[in-house]
Amino acid sequence: MIALRSVLFNTIFYANLIIRMIVLSPYYFVVPRKIAYAIPKNWARSNHWLMRVIVGTTFEIEGLENLPDGSYILAPKHQSFWDTYALLPWLKDPVYILKRELMWIPLFGWYAKKQRMIPVDRGARGKVMVEVLKRTKEELSTGRQLIIYPEGTRRPPGAEPVYKYGIARMYRDLNLPVVPVAMHPGLFWPRRSIRRYPGHFKVRILPPIMPGMDPDAFFAHLIEVSERASDELLLETVERNPHLPLPPTAVERLVELRKLNAATA
Repeated sequence: MIALRSVLFNTIFYANLIIRMIVLSPYYFVVPRKIAYAIPKNWARSNHWLMRVIVGTTFEIEGLENLPDGSYILAPKHQSFWDTYALLPWLKDPVYILKRELMWIPLFGWYAKKQRMIPVDRGARGKVMVEVLKRTKEELSTGRQLIIYPEGTRRPPGAEPVYKYGIARMYRDLNLPVVPVAMHPGLFWPRRSIRRYPGHFKVRILPPIMPGMDPDAFFAHLIEVSERASDELLLETVERNPHLPLPPTAVERLVELRKLNAATA
């Protein structure tokens, strides 16, 4: 049944994306940008409904009260395609820094351009990165929220963290609060897999790290609070969903955590 539900969900998921983009394009590209943002936000909500109804996956969000007013940097863990869109309905006016290649995709790239997403060449240095920072400051000056994945790419649940120092530079240069987010959607929507698994998990929005810290101290603190919350949620999620097939990284990390908890009990 999991295989059948997974195929059904994936088929409807991508059909939902493509059909919405085509049918709603006349409206999307005519109305003002902020009004048009309702379309991707409603698409995200519809995906949550599809996951619940077809796959049987549900989630809850803790810590919405930790989101500051105005501009801030959201720094989620990144495990799955799910977390690239999942929080859109709860953010006022988010902006992403995207791989420039994504802007070349028909329809998707046009939608992203309308929302003034910021393209970047991942291998770029020097003047290009200065221009990216300039664009980012311009967008955030209007009260938008920047979404950055501190590890840069998707990592399997329980994997050893590999944070990129770029988040510390952004923290220093933008002088804004950084809000860490811990979650384990990768247990239910694994990367590089068509399988989708039923169950329930939490998204935990942590208290903001206020601007003004030394960048090195901030970087160490971000990793510490994010990974502590991630470990807590890994234990909690697996205990609540014993049926889940776990990746080796999660199995190894669970063994380490249980040994540590036993030693300190």
